[in-house]
Amino acid sequence: MTTAAFKKTGYNWRVADIVVAALIAVAGGVIFWAWSQGANLISAPVNAVYPPLSGLYAGGWMIPAVLGMLIIRKPGAALFCETVAATGELIMGSQYGTTVLISGVLQGLGAELVFAAFMYKKFNLPASLLAGAGAGLFGALNDSFAPWGWNIAYEAVDKLAYIIFMSVSAAIIAGALSWIATRGLAKTGVLSSFASRKAATEPVFS
Repeated sequence: MTTAAFKKTGYNWRVADIVVAALIAVAGGVIFWAWSQGANLISAPVNAVYPPLSGLYAGGWMIPAVLGMLIIRKPGAALFCETVAATGELIMGSQYGTTVLISGVLQGLGAELVFAAFMYKKFNLPASLLAGAGAGLFGALNDSFAPWGWNIAYEAVDKLAYIIFMSVSAAIIAGALSWIATRGLAKTGVLSSFASRKAATEPVFS
């Protein structure tokens, strides 16, 4: 795609897009930090039952990726928001150290690729669910197979269970809830300068 064609599609970022994406990312960083504290609280009882079940809690870490794209609707929004949010968590003192940045990039990429597959033209509920699942899938693969992955010692069947649980969690928490939130924000009029301004009246499935 030429530069002229790219601009014609409305995919070039404006200052407003950058500012809002940054706000979403900063808020996401706070959510990440708080979500991590919650993870500490449930880790012991979950591990006592079945450790891979922790994947069902993970969806909150993928919210900025999906929400950012649903609002901004331009290439790079999911990756940008998720990565900056992860950076914010690191600055606030992440228990996961610098690996949180790698997780952020991969999770953002997982969501980004789904929206890219739809040519950045589908932002309905199915696309949102798939984007959340994509973020969860990439995050779970990182946790399960990367040298720094915290559950790399799991047996193969447990890794598969964790990947499924995390993908489902992200689809529901990051995908569905972000889609609902975007529609709610659109109703208030705060998205009037964005392509998502009509999100509240857009078809759910088409």
